[in-house]
Amino acid sequence: MAEFETPKLGEAPDTIPCLSIGSMAHSKPYKAAAEHQEKLGFPGELVENWQEKAIDKFGELLGKYRGLQVYMDACVKCGACTDKCHYFLGTGDPKNMPVARQDLMRKVYRRYFTTAGKWLPWLVGAEDFTEDVLEDWYSYFHQCSQCRRCSVYCPYGIDTAEISMAGREIMDHIGVGQKYSNEIIGKVHDIGNNLGLPANALRATLEDLEEDLEEETGVEIRLPLDEKGADVLLVTPSADFFAEPHVDGLLGYAKVFHQAGTSWTLSTHASEAANFAIFTGSYDQMKQIAERIRKAAEDLGVKRIVVGECGHAWRVAYNFWNTLIGPFDFLDQNYPIPQHICEFTHDLIIQDKLTLDPSKNDHMTLTFHDSCNVARASRMGENPGGQFTYPREIIKAVCNNFVDMAAETIHENTFCCGGGGGLLTDDLVELRVKGAKPRMEAYRQVVEDHGVTNLAAICAICKTQFAKVMPYYGFEMDAIVSVHQLVSNAIVFEPEPEDDGDQGTGEDDHGGE
Repeated sequence: MAEFETPKLGEAPDTIPCLSIGSMAHSKPYKAAAEHQEKLGFPGELVENWQEKAIDKFGELLGKYRGLQVYMDACVKCGACTDKCHYFLGTGDPKNMPVARQDLMRKVYRRYFTTAGKWLPWLVGAEDFTEDVLEDWYSYFHQCSQCRRCSVYCPYGIDTAEISMAGREIMDHIGVGQKYSNEIIGKVHDIGNNLGLPANALRATLEDLEEDLEEETGVEIRLPLDEKGADVLLVTPSADFFAEPHVDGLLGYAKVFHQAGTSWTLSTHASEAANFAIFTGSYDQMKQIAERIRKAAEDLGVKRIVVGECGHAWRVAYNFWNTLIGPFDFLDQNYPIPQHICEFTHDLIIQDKLTLDPSKNDHMTLTFHDSCNVARASRMGENPGGQFTYPREIIKAVCNNFVDMAAETIHENTFCCGGGGGLLTDDLVELRVKGAKPRMEAYRQVVEDHGVTNLAAICAICKTQFAKVMPYYGFEMDAIVSVHQLVSNAIVFEPEPEDDGDQGTGEDDHGGE
């Protein structure tokens, strides 16, 4: 792993850095091995006629996704996006400006798909698709976390995430895929989750967690698996099964379901909410992964599907499930389809159906990180902005001490954690650390001004990323917590009475009367 210097935190998270041309050109994720490529139907190595194949695929995508061509044609170089990318703010590399990253594709588009570019390429900034350009694509399209912050500020709504997704899809089809995402997608196809966790191991893990819950609460709280006829199928990121703070959130889900009296189940066939195919731009792969969830729901005969704390999983569920694997006419139409775990818990809190003691979290002062895919690509509840209010209202119901970060760094303006978009791999740790700089600056402000001790999130990638990068900036790795970890801390159970088999006499039962 290359050595690098952690950026110094400034006074404001959006301070424009000095330009550092080419400073991140070396940053590239490991390329996928042939077995990982071929399992997904892609070439195992760079094909001989790669330029021709790439241009053909580019043309196919332009015809399939109208937005892509609009994004290629609409940019007027106004500069509104230049300082909105966390990777540019953290690295200073001008190719991490959203407009410059777009131009890596735009110059190839102009060369092969516009009349001016074919005849006068030098006049319109058109370039041939050379090996050097391909290397830039591989490097800088993997320095975009697809967070879509730049699109919020673009007056034309140009979505760099869609451009990065298209670039990665084109590269996959010529044999230049990313190891991290493609290997994970293959595991889901083979086993059902990102971790490659077999059914027996998952069952044993859940049984161990049930023992932990009973020891903690004195109540038999179940983590059911493959139970037909349950009302709810919970699909959650596989990180929830083994790693902190993720597993603490899973225990929170179980406590909520138990106290609400809701029958629920997990599934071995669909033991993963995450869908890394969205990061590669492959809707075919996204559909195959999502189909596992539909099949599990049908086979188990559930009435509802609830999605756990995972940012991009919720984006895929909210935006794509209906067209990829719908319609969901076999589910109960009286409930949201799909439903986020925060919607489920929030509804119970509003109805006063949970017994909560916020003082159980008094050792913490919380702030909340709006995860990109939830904040800018989805909604919760019936009203706009529910994805911002629901998590905060849950936190305030279970915690006495909450402070928001600066307004320009939350809600739709939120900064990415720096590890999303298929970049949560140690071969990109320098990029991840530098990309986290704007969020860490906003977090430091509330730490210093309000004594904040912990950062809460509802995204598995965000939690993993912050646990990795926060120590680089002088914060403890366990400062990051799950929202449902806070619920788990605050929810109150009365221990179940022990059954000793002695029912007593009638006189004793009535107090000796």
